[in-house]
Amino acid sequence: MSRARISIDRDFTISEVPHRLFGSFVEHMGRCVYTGIYEPGHPEADGQGFRQDVLALTRELGATVIRYPGGNFVSGYNWEDGTGPVADRPRRLDGAWHTLETNAFGLHEFVDWSKKAGTEIMEAINLGTRGVEAAREIVEYANHPGGTYWSDLRAKNGHKDPFNIKLWCLGNEMDGPWQIGHKTAGEYGRLAQEAGKAMRLVDPDIELVACGSSGSGMPTFGAWEQTVLTHAYHEVDYISLHAYYQEHDGDAASFLASAVDMDCFIESVVATADAVRAKGKHKKHINLSFDEWNVWYHRGLDSEDQPERVKASGWREHPRVIEDKYNVTDAVVVGTLLNSLLRHGDRVKIANQAQLVNVIAPILAEPNGPAWRQTIFHPFARMAELAKGRILRTNVVSDKVETARFGGADLVDVSATWNEETGRMALFFANRGLEAAADVDVALRGFEARRVTRAEVLKVPEGGDRFTRNTLEAQDRVGLVPLDGVSAAGDELKVTLPALSWAVVELEVGKN
Repeated sequence: MSRARISIDRDFTISEVPHRLFGSFVEHMGRCVYTGIYEPGHPEADGQGFRQDVLALTRELGATVIRYPGGNFVSGYNWEDGTGPVADRPRRLDGAWHTLETNAFGLHEFVDWSKKAGTEIMEAINLGTRGVEAAREIVEYANHPGGTYWSDLRAKNGHKDPFNIKLWCLGNEMDGPWQIGHKTAGEYGRLAQEAGKAMRLVDPDIELVACGSSGSGMPTFGAWEQTVLTHAYHEVDYISLHAYYQEHDGDAASFLASAVDMDCFIESVVATADAVRAKGKHKKHINLSFDEWNVWYHRGLDSEDQPERVKASGWREHPRVIEDKYNVTDAVVVGTLLNSLLRHGDRVKIANQAQLVNVIAPILAEPNGPAWRQTIFHPFARMAELAKGRILRTNVVSDKVETARFGGADLVDVSATWNEETGRMALFFANRGLEAAADVDVALRGFEARRVTRAEVLKVPEGGDRFTRNTLEAQDRVGLVPLDGVSAAGDELKVTLPALSWAVVELEVGKN
């Protein structure tokens, strides 16, 4: 039996839980939009072609803000193509994913869909093939009340009232050589500065996210953030981070410790941003937007040999692209990544799991068929539901798991929140051990545990293994089930975590 002791003190908190921490991402890639959120003619489609089954699962997931329309896609996208009568919209070649974009779904449709989903919009602009003029025009189109060319065109296209989009991404992964319109840090930093300035002259109340490096493993990492922020610090509010994780060569221990890398990534970007702040004698802090993260198995763009398929079939409409099927191990890792984001909620104010439907997603949807939850859906949904109030600091003394990539990592990973208004505390645990259960003692300093209100666990189901997943034929094979072995009294909580599991325990607490 493995062991861990965790100490939580009412007087030691990190910040309020950021509302935008539980975001998602919709890109014109694969089947995320077409036959994902939008499929006219589907039995569950409403009058606008929005799949009601996917909308219901999106609400259940608890996504608060959704980044749109990309991603790599946005670096070659003309936003105007997705406005006006659908019959008049152009069909375009999308070089990012080698697909044919019909533009049947665009900005107006996404605004309407977001209202039905109850999510905020995080709109990305094209700073690959376009620039300052298009950036200010889309803000005028989206947010100006009326009486100008672009705002009146919005009204003519069916939306008299402004969209009031307040959160904007200044391009996407511009340090990546794969990006259409790839730029150096200096080129991008100046463009982001000028685009941001022009956008704020149209609407001074918007918030802007500058592109950070495409990943911590990029040769540009660190120097890119420093250069970009040196140029654009005054204009922007956030710098972005992107990270994807997967199991390599059966090294489950390192994969399960992926959040160690995320912790380091976040702290490195915070340090760089604060160094630019100090050097430039700026007053404000730049916060972080972790606007792409997930488990992603880089096996090629398609389940089959993608290059050969592209050669054979040419440009295709919404093909099946990176539709990863997630298992129990993946769900536990996603739970630890969410823990990392929550533990850094003082600076990570926005996070977007990529993507929402079909494309490396918590939701799968078949054309003209059902939609269902992948394993990774469950930790996200519970944390989005229960992580409210203040983020509590956690001091962890745990047995270690040795990993090839990260050295010794805590066997038990945890984050915690406390909602003073409701008197509820929520703790989110992961047991990274593949074989042994873990006994966890939680010392509650300044709190008195009154009763356990919820205790659930995601674990290997009976008769399954760590690779078990949900499928079309067995859509609920892996999910949350009651967690036994939980007791709370006075200032102590005791939890037994099954091997390879993610769990949530919610308590009603008082102060002492």
